[in-house]
Amino acid sequence: MPFEFVITTGSPDPIYKQVMDQIKLGIAQGTLEVGGQLPPVRKLSKDLRVNVNTIAKAYNELAKEGIIVSTPGRGAFVAEPKQIYSEVERKHRLNQAIDKLIRETITLNFSKEEIEEALSKRWEQAHKPQEKKL
Repeated sequence: MPFEFVITTGSPDPIYKQVMDQIKLGIAQGTLEVGGQLPPVRKLSKDLRVNVNTIAKAYNELAKEGIIVSTPGRGAFVAEPKQIYSEVERKHRLNQAIDKLIRETITLNFSKEEIEEALSKRWEQAHKPQEKKL
């Protein structure tokens, strides 16, 4: 069964970002393995019914981050994991993500305890090995 992408129209996240996030999660969960080939840009854009440039942008951004490797004529593959960010940059990115989470959850009137519980559950789900799909 192939790795499945799900696009949410009307999401505050642009489609290319949704694709990027799903690929990153698939790698973290082990459903996308190092060296595994991603769907070709044109095929994925057709399957998701989005512009080919949207998928190309997602793949280009992932390649810039060192998450995938694109080879003209061969396709895009999950790259060997490596740390490309300094410790300062990693912490900066973590704080940005936390700030966004806090803003959103405060707006939705969640308590600190509810946020901690939900975060803990999602952390476990994201790091639980999943069935290989690609």
